[in-house]
Amino acid sequence: MSSAAAKKTRPKYLSLTALLFEIRLPLPGWVSILHRASGALLFLAGVWVLFILDRSLASQDGFELAKHYLKLPLVKLSLLVLVWAYCHHFCAGIRYLFLDLDKGVDLKTARLTGGVVIAAGLALTAYFGAMLW
Repeated sequence: MSSAAAKKTRPKYLSLTALLFEIRLPLPGWVSILHRASGALLFLAGVWVLFILDRSLASQDGFELAKHYLKLPLVKLSLLVLVWAYCHHFCAGIRYLFLDLDKGVDLKTARLTGGVVIAAGLALTAYFGAMLW
């Protein structure tokens, strides 16, 4: 066997650890992944939010129970995560609408708008989170 064949590296298969720690994903890639994750989170959390809304509108006792439930720290933290998911999903959605119109497709602008989306999502989360607490 030749030495070139012996030194040939095996192909790297993508795994979660490779995506998180070995591969440097560019900022627009993170925006895309977070956009999908926030959309899935909003879809799944919709059942929880609708259940709380249903309980609060059912009766006066249900409203008081929902009001007490929403004051729990873990529930407030969960609501803060949902606020982030909505803000990020909204800002990234606007970015993707512009990309569909072929605006901001070049590399420099894509990196810039990716950073703007993450910063705007976090700033809006801080603003609405301050109103939540």
